[in-house]
Amino acid sequence: MRQTGTGPGPITPDGSPVEFYTLVGAGSEPDHVAEVTPHGGTVLELGCGVGRVTHPLIERGFTVVAVDESPDMLAYVRGARTVLSRIQDLHLDERFDTVMLASQLVNTPDDAERRELLDACVRHVKPGGSVLIQWMPATSQDRWQVGRSRSEGDITIKMASYEPVRPGVAAVTMEYGYVKDGTRKVWTQSFESLRLTDDELAAQLAAAGLRLDRFLTEDHTWAVARPA
Repeated sequence: MRQTGTGPGPITPDGSPVEFYTLVGAGSEPDHVAEVTPHGGTVLELGCGVGRVTHPLIERGFTVVAVDESPDMLAYVRGARTVLSRIQDLHLDERFDTVMLASQLVNTPDDAERRELLDACVRHVKPGGSVLIQWMPATSQDRWQVGRSRSEGDITIKMASYEPVRPGVAAVTMEYGYVKDGTRKVWTQSFESLRLTDDELAAQLAAAGLRLDRFLTEDHTWAVARPA
């Protein structure tokens, strides 16, 4: 997704600061997975990071295969089978009840990369299974504002910069801050994001052989697709 990152500790190939993700909770993601996955079913988590979602899924009785391109991230994952791989390069000889693609990866402005990500989802989901996608809808992206911040536990997340670089694509830098033992740590991550409407997302999914089934959240940031 054309990301870069700076901060203390290891930085992954996509610009993610490893230490930051060890501090972030799972949020609502396990609930979304449970909503679309049979009890005790199988989950392929693409871009699992340090296992912040993996671990709650294991606790709920799901069988999880956790995929990430960063060995520094995978070193934190417990209780799941781990696979070191770029999502685009993943070819497992098995299919899953649910394939999860989080972190707004489908908003990449690189058309080829987006298609490769979706293709990886298609070749690993069972017939009738679910592809669970986190994305940034145009209605949310249109409300982005430099300087606006939010908190997730003890972490503050702020949009440090936003600049349109061409029609439908913006360059964004996010700043993450955390205070520990009186010392403030700051990470930054920069990326480009493609503006996608609901209809455009549906078209992208259809081109990859997926059918948009429904949105799980009122803001549409979590979508469920199924093999067409």
